[in-house]
Formats: sequence, C-alpha cells, structure tokens
Amino acid sequence: MDFVEQHWQDPDEGIWEVRGGSKHFTHSKIMAWVAADRAVKAVEDFGLDGPAARWAALRDDIKRDVLKNAYDERRGTFTQFYGSSELDASILMASLVGFLPATDERMRGTVAAIEQELLRDGFVQRYTQPPGEGVDGLPSGEGAFLACSFWLADNYALMGRHDEARVLFERLLALRNDVGLLAEEFDPRAGRLVGNFPQAFSHVPLIDTARNLSAGTTGPSEERQREGRRSPRE
Repeated sequence: MDFVEQHWQDPDEGIWEVRGGSKHFTHSKIMAWVAADRAVKAVEDFGLDGPAARWAALRDDIKRDVLKNAYDERRGTFTQFYGSSELDASILMASLVGFLPATDERMRGTVAAIEQELLRDGFVQRYTQPPGEGVDGLPSGEGAFLACSFWLADNYALMGRHDEARVLFERLLALRNDVGLLAEEFDPRAGRLVGNFPQAFSHVPLIDTARNLSAGTTGPSEERQREGRRSPRE
C-alpha cells in the first residue's frame, strides 16, 4: 500500500504491456483502486493492522480521478487511457472488481461502445487497433483475446442480460479442444485457437463466468460490486 500511495499517479504500460510508451491507462488506475479497496476491507473484515481511513480516502481520490479523466462524456464510454479516444476491453473489469455497478450508465455506455467497435465475429478484441502501429507499437491485426469475451459475458449477466451472457459463454465453451483447454486467442477467420496454449488467463474467467451464470448462486463478480463488507465466503 505504501507503493500504491506513492505511485498510482504514475503512467505505465498497462495490462497488455504495450510498446507504444507509458500512459495513464484506465485499467491500471482501476487496479490501484482495487488495491486500496481491498486493503480497507482487510482491516474492516479481518482486523488486520493498517490506516483504513487513509486508505479509504486514497480509494476515493483514485475513483474521482478515473471518473474525471477516463470517461468520454460525449461518446458515453470509458477510454483506454486518459485523453485518448481508443477503447480497451480491459475496462470491462471495472464492474467485475466492484469499481462501478454494471448497471451504471457509464458501464452500459462502455459495453455498448465495445459491442460496436471491438466485437468481431462474435468475439471481443482487446483494444482498438487503428491502421499502422497504434499504442502497442505493433502492426494491427490479431485474434480475439478470449478473456475479454468472458468479461463481456460477465457484464451481460450483471446487467440482467442473462440470455446473451449464456449464448456468448456457450460460444466460448465450444472453442475448447478435446480435453477442454483453451488458448490465449481465437482466430475467427481461420477458425482455430492461436497464441499461448494452454492459457490460464482464459480459464480463470471461464470459471468466474460459469459461477456468475450459475442459477441460485451469487457469483464472484456480483460479490465484488459491493462497496461495503465482503461476503464471508469470499
């Protein structure tokens, strides 16, 4: 937490470790908020030592900063980094970690923008890739990153769009190989899995989405949306 307090305002390379230079990536700021939020809950729920009031103030500061600098009022969506016009599917995580409810109009707008600009052949691309080399410093064009599609299914479920969530989840399950494993990405044009294999970053959200869709249970993403105390089982 000392490190978070000192460095959350620093630019970085983001979750995708882009090669286009350090930016104030929205996902990174949200993860700094998560650190502060969980630190507060560690004190409140488990009696660990720590300045909970100070960390709660930090949590509020980070949230205000993100809402002020990462949200495009005109387009009604969060953007990849402060001052940018690009989209990034990692921002779908905002509702999954409790930063904002999936039903918040800003998250609804972000989901709508991602559906319009990042959804290709039924799967979600990681981020906007303009012609030439974009923020990642790489040529455009890659397969759909499977974790991002699971995150979209989670948002559908949390928004009450359960049928759409289940359809997308089943589409993702159908990509598994004969022993139930997934790669990092899927190439819709070639119809095959590509990238690192097997990829834990695909299987962990698969489990989360399965739990979020399970009838009669409260999924992990719904639990994390609570601003207050955590569920005893989490």
